[in-house]
Amino acid sequence: MTGTLALLADHVVLVTGGGSGLGLGVARRARDHGARIAIVEIDPAKCEALRGEFGENALVIEGDCATLETLNRAEAAIRERFGRLDALLGMQGIFDGNLPLGQIAPERLDHLFDELFRVNVKGHVLAARVFRDLLIASEGAIVLTSSTAAYAADGGGAVYTATKGAIVALVQQLAYEFAPHVRVNGVAPAGIGGSQLRGPASLGLEGQRQSDIPRDAFLAKFRSISLLTELPSAEDYAIPYLFLASKENRIMTGQTLVADQGLLNRALLSA
Repeated sequence: MTGTLALLADHVVLVTGGGSGLGLGVARRARDHGARIAIVEIDPAKCEALRGEFGENALVIEGDCATLETLNRAEAAIRERFGRLDALLGMQGIFDGNLPLGQIAPERLDHLFDELFRVNVKGHVLAARVFRDLLIASEGAIVLTSSTAAYAADGGGAVYTATKGAIVALVQQLAYEFAPHVRVNGVAPAGIGGSQLRGPASLGLEGQRQSDIPRDAFLAKFRSISLLTELPSAEDYAIPYLFLASKENRIMTGQTLVADQGLLNRALLSA
């Protein structure tokens, strides 16, 4: 990046859930900022696409990043390929369809809770534990993904909102436990153009993506509640992740950056 600060020069960065959407956008920008990239992705077709796009310099591990088997295999592969890890970026997530609690049958709610907390929370907790020693050795960083849904109602349903609130609390606890060797922070995005966040299998929505919402309708709704009117892409959210992951960050740990385009400054009296 001629003439520009490469935030992740000489960094080894792992992106979990990096095969599409926000994870892929952040992985691309991390590469552009000098990082050597490892990506964990569950979808075989996405893994093939990643290998084609990132080439031999990137390490792509196919598997479920909410399982110890995959994470242990990724840890061993990173040790063998790179010998170290400087940053873990936790990007995987599932949406809940924004359904009110009263519209979900209790038996489906039981499965929905387990499905979303497994991916949206458990996967991040396990990754933090598995890669802890590597990150301590490098004086590295963890950056997890929350959401503006953790800070205001109607950013998702009750279960999705609960998972994203859990990430904010997890960031604070891990920052405390891993200090002073590992900086732990989060980013809470709002709307994302072309988001690939999928729905839950427990509600029969695994084939649906947020990007299925007609762009004009999504953009109109976004502009009606946001102070900034340009709908950000996945890549637009990358810089906060990259800064928090980089050695340039010597000032922040235990914090979640709310990247909301002014969304939380909602109209009250003038609505």
